[in-house]
Amino acid sequence: MVRTVVFDLFNTLVHGADEARDRVVEEMAVMVGVTPGAFVAAYHDSWPERLLRWDVEETVRILAGRLGATPSDEQVALAAEHRRALARRVAEAVSSGTLEVLDTLRAEGYRLGLVSNATSDSAQAWREGPLAARFDAAVFSCEAGLAKPDPAIYLAAAERLGAEPADCVFVGDGADGELAGAAAVGMTVFRTREYRDTDPDWPGPVLDELAELRDRLPA
Repeated sequence: MVRTVVFDLFNTLVHGADEARDRVVEEMAVMVGVTPGAFVAAYHDSWPERLLRWDVEETVRILAGRLGATPSDEQVALAAEHRRALARRVAEAVSSGTLEVLDTLRAEGYRLGLVSNATSDSAQAWREGPLAARFDAAVFSCEAGLAKPDPAIYLAAAERLGAEPADCVFVGDGADGELAGAAAVGMTVFRTREYRDTDPDWPGPVLDELAELRDRLPA
């Protein structure tokens, strides 16, 4: 019996805000004295490291160094806080409709989990935002040292929720191959395209809006 729902975060529960992220990274580049376009490109290229290992300060210092700059501690701190402020804005910009869906599921006895490919600033912002209190467990790649679609990250979430993967529903937009990863461990998968049509070739059920989820959960 399915009583556990595991969600992706970006472009599932909140908008991914990719354009805002690039703009903020350009502004960070100015703060540390490097070319904005080059810094944005380096930021994109460093996704695997940021996803699993580097915190924001490490990211700023390492990438600036690769571009020939040696920013001061003050410059690094300023740029890192600029990035964290964006993460807080993204985490707080959750719609009332999404909160209503989550509150309804919890009121009906569902356990809720999160599996997110996320950097340290996003994980920190999550804990300060309106979503964290509504979840029973959250697994972030930057803390687990694992990233979707690695089966181990889904299994870690299921274990924390006290559920077998086969008794879990996974809901995500499909970035990073997450839908196939969830299906591979036995979870029932729903693709959401409320914020972005990320994985249009996924053959499974689709939610145009998260509000549709409750009526489509398996018995």
